[in-house]
Amino acid sequence: MALRNTTARWGSVAMTLHWVIVILIIAQFLLANLAADLPLGMAKLAALARHKSVGLTIFALAVLRLSWRVSNRGHNPPLPVDLKPWERFLAHLTHHGLYLLLFALPLTGWAMSSAKNYPVSWFGYFTLPDFVAPSEAAFDALRSTHGFLAGTLVVLATLHVLAALVHHFRRRDNVLRRMLPFVRLR
Repeated sequence: MALRNTTARWGSVAMTLHWVIVILIIAQFLLANLAADLPLGMAKLAALARHKSVGLTIFALAVLRLSWRVSNRGHNPPLPVDLKPWERFLAHLTHHGLYLLLFALPLTGWAMSSAKNYPVSWFGYFTLPDFVAPSEAAFDALRSTHGFLAGTLVVLATLHVLAALVHHFRRRDNVLRRMLPFVRLR
């Protein structure tokens, strides 16, 4: 498998970043749900600290992924040529929305923690400066925004997965296969 993208298939760097981000997003939802169910105490704070660290990791990987995609411009696999205009529009909207959320969720989480005057560190190795000044009103607004964005991510990710499955099982093209490592194209 090639390191760089080709017009036929995503390269190993793009695939690795894609699947690592997917796994970390799943971990984020598990950590958030675990923390929500815990009573206030050290276990809850530890789960939230891990949630923040994973969020920062996703942010950094999203920066790398978008940079890699831009640096491979002209070599990224295109959408199938026979897509209807509305399908092409939805594909672009979904992909742009997913990228936007990969940036917006960590930033709103960081701002939310800052507004509550809680530190944000990356697995205890370093602590980020406050993103916003402490404010209970800002915290409440940011918490609502963060929750809304998380729900939007679930919707867009579900649409993304369903579209990939439609391409694989109904259209029988290579759209899904070209993002799967160790799978040959038809």
